[in-house]
Amino acid sequence: MEILGIGNAIIDVICKVENTFLQNNSLTKSTMKLVDKNEFEKLLSNLKVEETVSGGSVANSIVGLSQLGNKVGFIGKVSNDDFGKKYEDGLKKENVKYYYKKKKEHMPTGTCLILITPDSERTMVTFLGTAGKINEKDIDVKAVKESKILFLEGYLWDEGDPKKAFDKAIENSNKVAMSLSDLFCVERHKNYFFNLVKNKLDITFANEQEIMSLINTNKLEDVVEFSKTTKKLILITRGEKGALAIKGNEIVECKAKKNLEVIDLTGAGDLFASGFLHGLINKKTIKESLEKGTEMSSKIIQIIGARLNH
Repeated sequence: MEILGIGNAIIDVICKVENTFLQNNSLTKSTMKLVDKNEFEKLLSNLKVEETVSGGSVANSIVGLSQLGNKVGFIGKVSNDDFGKKYEDGLKKENVKYYYKKKKEHMPTGTCLILITPDSERTMVTFLGTAGKINEKDIDVKAVKESKILFLEGYLWDEGDPKKAFDKAIENSNKVAMSLSDLFCVERHKNYFFNLVKNKLDITFANEQEIMSLINTNKLEDVVEFSKTTKKLILITRGEKGALAIKGNEIVECKAKKNLEVIDLTGAGDLFASGFLHGLINKKTIKESLEKGTEMSSKIIQIIGARLNH
C-alpha cells in the first residue's frame, strides 16, 4: 500500500437550512462549533438530511489520492451504528481500504452537521463522538508497516489515548507526513507539534498562519530559516499567494491558479495534500508535486464539499 491515513472518522451530514435556523439555534454563520451528544441530537431532529459523506480531514486527502489511482487505506474510529456503517461503506465505494473493525462503542460515530444557507455559506456543528477516543489498540501495526507513507492529522492529537495511538503509529512507520490541521490545534499543542516537526515528521503540511504560530513569528523569512534547519520537507500553503516547499536549502514555489470562481473553501488543504503526495509517491519532482497539489485544491474550491466527483 502506498499511503495509509489515520484521522478523525467523521460523517458529514449535509443539510440545507434557512438563515433563521442558525439564528434560532445561536449558531454563527461560517464557523465550526463543537457540541455534546444532546445538543447534536436536538439539532439533527429538526433537519432534513440531503446527503451523508465519509469525511474528516485526512480521510478527504486519502479519498483524493484514491481518485488519482493510488492504493490507499484509512484508520479511524467509528461505532457499530447507522452512521458508522455509512462511514465504512462511503470509503469502500471510493476504493479506500478501511483498516478498522467497528464494534458497539459507548459513544456514537463522530458526526459533523454541514448547514448550507441560501448564500452557499457553510456552518458546521461537530460532535466528535467515538472518533476522538482512538487508542493504541485501534492502530493496525501491520498496515502501518506495509505502507510507504503514513499520513496523520493534527486534529487527531490529544492528551491520553489519542497521543498513545499517534506515537505508536509514528514508531512503526516507514515515512511519516502530517498536516498541522488548524491554527487553534497548533496553539493548543504547540510544544508537542514543534517537537514532531523538528524531530519526527518527514513531511509537514501547514498553512502560513499555522507554521508562523508554531515558531512564534509573523515573518515568512523566519519560517523559511526554521524549515531549512529541520532538513525535512515542509509544505506551506499561502492561499492566493500560492504554495512553497522547503527541504534543506532547496526552496520551490508554485503560484496559485488565477481567475477561479471560489464557491467553497472546504477541503482546499486536504486536496492540496492529496495532489502533492500523489506526485511524491509517483516519483515526480517537488515542483511537479506542488503543481499537482495546487491543481487539486483549485478544483475543490470551485465546488461545494470536500470531494471531487469522478
